[in-house]
Amino acid sequence: MKPNRFSLRRREALTGYLFISPWILGFLIFTIGPMFASLYYSFTDFDIINPPVWNNFANYKKIFSGIFEAILTHDSTKLGDPIFWQSLKVTLTYAVMALPLGLIVGFFLAVLLNQKIAGVNLWRTIYFLPSVIAGVAVALLWQRIFNPRTGILNAIILEIFHVKGPGWLSDPQWAVPALVIMGLWGVGGGMIIYLAGLQGVPTDFYDAAKVDGANLYHRFIHITLPMMTPVIFYNLVLGMIGTFQYFTEVYVITSGEGGPVRSTLFYNLYLYQNAFRYNHMGYAATMAWILFVIVLVLTLLVFRSSDLWVYYEGELRGRE
Repeated sequence: MKPNRFSLRRREALTGYLFISPWILGFLIFTIGPMFASLYYSFTDFDIINPPVWNNFANYKKIFSGIFEAILTHDSTKLGDPIFWQSLKVTLTYAVMALPLGLIVGFFLAVLLNQKIAGVNLWRTIYFLPSVIAGVAVALLWQRIFNPRTGILNAIILEIFHVKGPGWLSDPQWAVPALVIMGLWGVGGGMIIYLAGLQGVPTDFYDAAKVDGANLYHRFIHITLPMMTPVIFYNLVLGMIGTFQYFTEVYVITSGEGGPVRSTLFYNLYLYQNAFRYNHMGYAATMAWILFVIVLVLTLLVFRSSDLWVYYEGELRGRE
């Protein structure tokens, strides 16, 4: 007697769902549940201690009120929450500086370490290891490096250029650039992804280009870059999301203050202050959802632009 094929298929499906059920339950309880809870709290006045009080769009109105008056008068005090916009400005400034620099440096290192040289595996390991060190340890290390009096960086600048280095983390104008420099410490993670992509480029393309008389520059521009655009796209999306989640290093370095004079008050740091220092959990939830929308819109724009510059299998996607 032949077994019921439908019953066997059902048993296999139930077995599969049974094995993945712990993850599903964890996802629903610890991810989806808190997301919907935070959406509800964003419309309330909630101080963690007392029950939340529904206040409709009061939190959102506080953030977005006074925008036009501030633009017309060039007076940030007209804003409902000037500190919110300062934190967003700091985060965007960091993203504009750190994201392109990280992509370029990571790609440059990957190209160098893709060459057939002696000890290349050792050099790959050396450049990759810093990216796996914890954020707190990195922050404490660079805090010492950036020390204007005893730090090694200013000593090197004085020795080579014979000029006094800036205050770095104590100077509002240099605080964000200092964090951008510190961010280069972790380019090894992106470098490894670039390296994997470079090793996947068919060598036949380079051989054919050499036969046609293409020099190194032309081979890089017309073969390496187009073939690497999917990897660049991947690192761009992850890097953009990562820059908007920047928190640990600046929290450790500034002791959670975002100084000097709020020059390093990143969005997530201000969100944290509202949630756990001022107990404005409802307002912090509002900020979290605004950040979610910002990141979502930017990500969708990057995906939309990929039709213009990302190559798949030798052709522009969407222009076959």
